[in-house]
Amino acid sequence: MDATSLATLWATIALIIFLGVAIYIKVPGLIAKALDARAARISTELDEARKLRDEAQQLLGQYKQKRKEAEQEAADIVAAAKREAEMLAADAHKKTEDYVARRTALAEQKIGQAERDAVAEVRASAVDIAVEAARALLAAKVDVKAGADLFKASLADVKAKLN
Repeated sequence: MDATSLATLWATIALIIFLGVAIYIKVPGLIAKALDARAARISTELDEARKLRDEAQQLLGQYKQKRKEAEQEAADIVAAAKREAEMLAADAHKKTEDYVARRTALAEQKIGQAERDAVAEVRASAVDIAVEAARALLAAKVDVKAGADLFKASLADVKAKLN
């Protein structure tokens, strides 16, 4: 045998001895146990991950529902605010119309009173002028005593007719 075959033979014998010792001290069982423990740990982690995913899905559903409810509540608040604003605007419009109507009626009353006062003033002035003209005419034609009596009678007559 040559040196290469001898080295190969010893390497083969060493390998067989190594495998025998490994089997004797139960290395394959230890490896299998380690692999089984790792598989169990991975399975547990997968189960836990599924549970966490399910919980996350539930939370997501709850938050979506809460968001939907909040959006609905916000829409209700906006609608209520619009209704209230419309009512306030209608109320303000009505109050403005009432105010304008009252102010118009008051102005019309003041105008009517001013017209009546003007007519009364014109009548009083006309009476005063007529009385003065009559007095001047009579004064020229009648003596003082008769004129005074006539003036008083005419004045009483005019006052009676005005009232």
